[in-house]
Amino acid sequence: MSMDFEPASEEEVVDFVREAVENATPLRIIGGGTRAGLGNPVRAEQVLSTRRLSGIISYNPAEMTMSAGAGTPMAEIEAALKKNRQMLAFEPMDHRGVMGTSGEPTIGGVFAANVSGPRRLTAGAARDHLLGIRFVNGAGEVIKSGGRVMKNVTGLDLVKLLCGAHGTLGLLTEVTFKVLPLPPVAATVVAFGLDDSQAAAAMAHALAMPVEVSGAAHLTETVRYRFIGSNFPAGAATVLRIEGLAASVSVRSEKLRAALATVAPVAVLDPEVTEKLWRDIRDVKPYADGTRKALWRVSIAPTAGHQLVAALRLEAGVDAFYDWQGGLVWLRMEADAEAELLRRYIKGLGGGHATLVRASDAVRDITPAFEPELPAVAALSARMKDKFDPKGIFNPGKMG
Repeated sequence: MSMDFEPASEEEVVDFVREAVENATPLRIIGGGTRAGLGNPVRAEQVLSTRRLSGIISYNPAEMTMSAGAGTPMAEIEAALKKNRQMLAFEPMDHRGVMGTSGEPTIGGVFAANVSGPRRLTAGAARDHLLGIRFVNGAGEVIKSGGRVMKNVTGLDLVKLLCGAHGTLGLLTEVTFKVLPLPPVAATVVAFGLDDSQAAAAMAHALAMPVEVSGAAHLTETVRYRFIGSNFPAGAATVLRIEGLAASVSVRSEKLRAALATVAPVAVLDPEVTEKLWRDIRDVKPYADGTRKALWRVSIAPTAGHQLVAALRLEAGVDAFYDWQGGLVWLRMEADAEAELLRRYIKGLGGGHATLVRASDAVRDITPAFEPELPAVAALSARMKDKFDPKGIFNPGKMG
């Protein structure tokens, strides 16, 4: 077998996987390669790429569903949706900036990694929009979700299981997902100068108001100017997105502006600035800096995010900003060996998950990229891996 293989059909995938099983050849599964380095190092030199499994198979704007080959570029998906004023509501991140990679993100890669952006707060994660899949398992069998039932896994929701498995359970060949209408207008209400604790309270208050906030982030003073220029009041920026019909957005934005004006200077950003701002938040622009400084993605209770950062700052060099009302913390660590400290504090604050998104090769070799599983969960994960990929040929080592 060649060192790199890009099958043009599902049948070619099946043949290649069966040969790999027969020869006990581990495979590194990739889409566009834009998330290379995400997860633990894969112990495989043979590459199996979905790039040529590309193209929109069906798209019904009226029913708001689309099916596409796993290797279909995101740019192609988004262009087709934009023509019909529709969108992927979960707003998937483009990792190329923070990972320092090239290539084209693919729809299969998005679902394989369950990539979700700022609108995750209200629209749900990528897996919540995935309706169906076709994939090849570790025995070289084609499985269609909702059709063929795999032995000993009756009752499992294969769609949800494969989404977020990072290609360790099977190779996605086709995905079917729902889409939503693109909001006609969007605006952002910004409160300036709040500290992390005050911002958490302000975001919680805004989400409790009847104004339908679709994005809530706090841009700390160290990163704020990478998002919003100096022609606004100084200090950190707490940003809240409002979307919908123009008249409704105007009324709701004014109501939210008036509420926040009691605690901080406030501005309202227009639709054009709003679009760029939330794209930059989605893609973690401040840390797309060309470095290999350790970058962590922490999921934690919104009330605990700022407490975590405050505690870490007492012991380590930390830069951070918050999405998902404070429940998603992007942390750049100045020192590399901080995993144990970070995860200990997360546990002490009620739990959560810390994922090492980026680091030097030396750090990646010794640091678990994903939150270590509890023994019972680890045992269940091992059983699932054994059922789907009994020879362990798909992305060995990636999940730990």
